[in-house]
Amino acid sequence: MMVVLPVLQLLLFGYAINTDVRHIPLVVYDQDQSAQSRDLARTLVATGFYDLAGEVRSYDEIERAMRTGSAKVALVVPPRFASDLQKGTPAQVQLVVDGSDPQTVASATNTAASLVTARAMTMMLARIARSTGGVATAVPLSLEPATWYNPELRTAVFIVPGLIGVLLTMTMVMLTAMALARERERGTLEQLIVSPVKPVEIVVGKIIPYVGIGYVQMTLILLAGWFVFQVPVIGSLPLLYALAFVFIAANLAVGLFFSTIARTQQQAMQMSFFFLLPNILLSGFMFPWEAMPRPAQMLSQALPLTHFLRIVRGIVLKGSSFQDLRTELLQLVVILTVLVTFASLRFRKKLV
Repeated sequence: MMVVLPVLQLLLFGYAINTDVRHIPLVVYDQDQSAQSRDLARTLVATGFYDLAGEVRSYDEIERAMRTGSAKVALVVPPRFASDLQKGTPAQVQLVVDGSDPQTVASATNTAASLVTARAMTMMLARIARSTGGVATAVPLSLEPATWYNPELRTAVFIVPGLIGVLLTMTMVMLTAMALARERERGTLEQLIVSPVKPVEIVVGKIIPYVGIGYVQMTLILLAGWFVFQVPVIGSLPLLYALAFVFIAANLAVGLFFSTIARTQQQAMQMSFFFLLPNILLSGFMFPWEAMPRPAQMLSQALPLTHFLRIVRGIVLKGSSFQDLRTELLQLVVILTVLVTFASLRFRKKLV
């Protein structure tokens, strides 16, 4: 543990953590459908900071894409965009940014603003070169940023909902990781050995009592966020509580799986801390998920917290519905099923 674990964590996090946000999913609302508007969208994608996620036909579709998480930025090109540029009249494009993740707002906005400014300067120089007098009015091409869901870019609005998942992960995994290890140390495991219940029934029985504790913790965090940090809750609380059940159960299954491996409570606690760190660093809680390399993103998909962060931030900040979050829920269900199966297979109704 003194040598191997620090080296593994250094290699993993040194490779995965990157604060330079790139590959931000982008949708385009092109109301002009001209060669100039399409070229502007292609230029944005060519920078490498944006990945084209598709085209939309209304602001409602932009909102739907952001609620589902399929897009975090939208480029809106107004009608008569090309015509205004040719006439030299003011032309303005809009960049809608998902403010529920402030880490991507600055990068997305600054990159687009720099590109639009450079394009305006190029057009101005070309107009000057064509003019007979050597002077020309600058083409007034500008960018209007619009931040949704967190227009003030308050950090608390981003952090507090994520803390629900982080604190639940820390407490649920640690409590249950010590469950069977404690019984093994105290010698009470014999009572489970002689009982007529099946291993999967023991695992589920160990999970259910802690679900109530998880809901109490979740309620306390939501109340503190509302009264202390003024974090709004836009979406449905019943939906949040219903989907949180799968997340809580998944973390409890992780803890039980650890308890089937550990021989002492100390070992179970060490495993819990080792599991917590990747959750905090790879799930998107602290660092932009889009900035991670592809292998790190694939690894993070196996962590329950990655999916729950999208669920809780979607419901609390964006008002996401069940249809918007069903993909994340399905992945959580798969993770829960795999974890319960592994914990059941690892558990043996005999002293080891």
